[in-house]
Amino acid sequence: MSNVLVLKSSILADNSQTNQLSNYLVSKLNNANVVERDLAANPLPHFDLTAVSALRGEPQNDQEKALLALSNELVDELKNADTIVINAPMYNFSVPTQLKSYINFIARPGVTFQYSANGPEGLVKGKKAIVLCAFGGFHQGQATDTITAYLTTFLGFIGITDVQFVYAEAIGYGPEYIEKAQAGAKAKIDEIVATL
Repeated sequence: MSNVLVLKSSILADNSQTNQLSNYLVSKLNNANVVERDLAANPLPHFDLTAVSALRGEPQNDQEKALLALSNELVDELKNADTIVINAPMYNFSVPTQLKSYINFIARPGVTFQYSANGPEGLVKGKKAIVLCAFGGFHQGQATDTITAYLTTFLGFIGITDVQFVYAEAIGYGPEYIEKAQAGAKAKIDEIVATL
């Protein structure tokens, strides 16, 4: 049985284009064990000095111990998954802060990556990632698409190099564009699911 981790990050709940797409993707999976983490509905703490002290040293107090336990839980979920579905709507030319907090909590030296004589090495290997992007305008293949480059770089840094992107573009232009974007994205999802 395949283990699938779905990371939702949109603040728009059921109105979110990426949430609708990940729900569609999950509905197409057969015999998969799906774990869903809604980072918007249940946001992680802001990554601050206390959090970095907890994750990069020895926790000194209950708050730091709790943050380390949270990070360990997130890393365990990630490592237990065969496929990671990442909802990545573009907010002001970047990923949502909720997704960025998740990334900060799982980017751990000696746990998800390490530095060696040959440079950085990812420790989260043998995984597939499917990134569901929603853009208000037309950004795919343009310099304004910072999502693709950022997530490709980060996922590769922790060892996930089998990454496929699904795009729903121009949703800010109205219902007709949304319908076309959703149809195109769902067709791409069908193609990807057939290969899982």
